Amino acid sequence: MCEIFIRANPASYQSQSRSLRLHGAATSIRLESLFWEVLEELAQRDGMTVNQLITRLHDELTEYRGSEAVAGNFSSFLRVCCLRYLMLQGEGRIPADRDVPIRSLDPRAVLDNLPESWVEPRPH
Repeated sequence: MCEIFIRANPASYQSQSRSLRLHGAATSIRLESLFWEVLEELAQRDGMTVNQLITRLHDELTEYRGSEAVAGNFSSFLRVCCLRYLMLQGEGRIPADRDVPIRSLDPRAVLDNLPESWVEPRPH
């Protein structure tokens, strides 16, 4: 069983820092290489750069949860975004076809009837 995991390319779990600007403020984000690859795929699906995707995620998280949520651990949030993307693809809720933009998907349909640990309940 463990061979499936231990035979990962060591480069995939090497940390990489990338510098970017969020609304003019310089910042740095440190993630493992594999997460950067997934973010690149996500960004490409919607015709964005990784920096544009990260800025959009930052802005939407701030709008939805407030600035405290972003200040908490934004790198962890990005890792969870990548994992959710791959898990939702595995569930068949996000098409594997990279030509289908994420923005074209109906969020309610994608998130409907997921386990509680995967999504917060919708307000009634």
